[in-house]
Amino acid sequence: MPPYKPVAKSSYSQILKSTSLIGGASLVNIAIGIIRSKIVAMILGPSGMGLNSLFLSITNLSETVGGMGVNSSGVRQIAAAAASGDRNSVAKTAAVLRKTSLILGLVTAAFLVLASRQVSTLTFGNREQAAAICFLAVGVFMRFVSAGQGTLLQGLRRISDMTQAGMLSTFLGMLVTVALVFWLREDGIVASFVVASTVGLGVSWQYSRKAGIDRTSVTFQEARTEAAELLQLGSVLMVSGLAMMGSSYVVRAMIQTRLGLEATGLYQAAWSVGNMYVGFILTAMGADFYPRLTESIHDHAEANRLVNEQTQVSLLLAGAGIIGTLTFASLVIKTLYAASFAGAEAILQWICLGTALQVVSWPVGFIIVGKGDKAALVLTEIAWTCVHLSLVWLGLQYFGVPGAGLAFFLSYIFHTVVVYVLARRLTGFRWSAENQRALVIYMLSIGIVMAASHFLPRPWGIGFGAMALAGCLRYSAMKLLVLVPEHQLPSAIRRVFDLWLFATAARVGSQS
Repeated sequence: MPPYKPVAKSSYSQILKSTSLIGGASLVNIAIGIIRSKIVAMILGPSGMGLNSLFLSITNLSETVGGMGVNSSGVRQIAAAAASGDRNSVAKTAAVLRKTSLILGLVTAAFLVLASRQVSTLTFGNREQAAAICFLAVGVFMRFVSAGQGTLLQGLRRISDMTQAGMLSTFLGMLVTVALVFWLREDGIVASFVVASTVGLGVSWQYSRKAGIDRTSVTFQEARTEAAELLQLGSVLMVSGLAMMGSSYVVRAMIQTRLGLEATGLYQAAWSVGNMYVGFILTAMGADFYPRLTESIHDHAEANRLVNEQTQVSLLLAGAGIIGTLTFASLVIKTLYAASFAGAEAILQWICLGTALQVVSWPVGFIIVGKGDKAALVLTEIAWTCVHLSLVWLGLQYFGVPGAGLAFFLSYIFHTVVVYVLARRLTGFRWSAENQRALVIYMLSIGIVMAASHFLPRPWGIGFGAMALAGCLRYSAMKLLVLVPEHQLPSAIRRVFDLWLFATAARVGSQS
């Protein structure tokens, strides 16, 4: 008789709990970001926003290359140490992580200062921004140290502390940014980043102290061993991050070179709006799902179940938001930015299609990360980067700046196929029948809504999209209630369902 194996408990409730917690914080961050972007856009216009996006790309690329993937591998190491229950092991890993982040931050900032002229020439076509890039290096260093504190909280799955620290940092950063940009105009872009990064460091440091990590001494041999483990996987994860951030930097530089700062600003606006809603779902995956998957990655059946459950909930939560963004793209762009950003609408629609595929491919991609398959990670990200940049080059040549949005969508078709094939090889993963049906329903709905917005008169297109949005909301709500009983839903989601059911009952009553 085979040994008894307990029935695995579904993770739907945990997924909704973490997503609602992080999602609530993300909504606050989004609201703050909307206010900040709206004010900055009104002050600086599209060209100023383009300049801001280029400095942001330099920052993100510096963090990705200089960080050596330590933050991502650090989450894995901290989670593994915490799962063992050994407080001393957690303390030593945390100590090495902090010191490693500090050293890498210093090295990256120094390199950015030394290469400031070359970076300015590569990005802007001249050396006029070299001094600003030197100043930017100070903010990059602050971000490195702050990220080390955030990694500790994520590895320990202190989701509440993570979200509170993020909201406070975002709010204070918004105040700093608005004040400095209003005072200094374009000269305040880099200054606001440096000051906001310093404030963020102070906030993250305070919250990391609440984690209660014991102080411990680490020998040179222990530090070298722990750091080697962090850097070994981290360097591979860095390639993954470099592919994403490097591609983002090169795309913006290509747009700026070919079409100018105004076109770059339009692309940045579309990119920000397109990732606004889906961003909190992807953030929740990294904060909660990734550590949970890492703990079960060697049990292939369990790992595949977790991925399918995460994919299903993510699709149910993301579908309506993407359809809503597609339907009201013009209104959203004008509301969040200004009428001068109307040209971002076509870019936004293609980016929305790409983010829909991100929601599907990211849970599957975490199998590769959790397994620590270095060759597969490098292959996937380098291949995606080459395809993405090639498509952007072609898209800009034939379709102008909307071609960059189209390239993002097409590149994620490629990415989804590649990660699925690799996950099949690593764990035998297959999408469940339910996920396959949901994927077909949502992608068809999104495609039809986008086609309606292009080929029907605007009022008809908006009306069609609104009906599709209502249907998608109903489908998602009913499916979620089947997966998780209402009494087990997080309170925030339960209140939304109560309001929706009340509105439905009132509508039926008025018609009877």
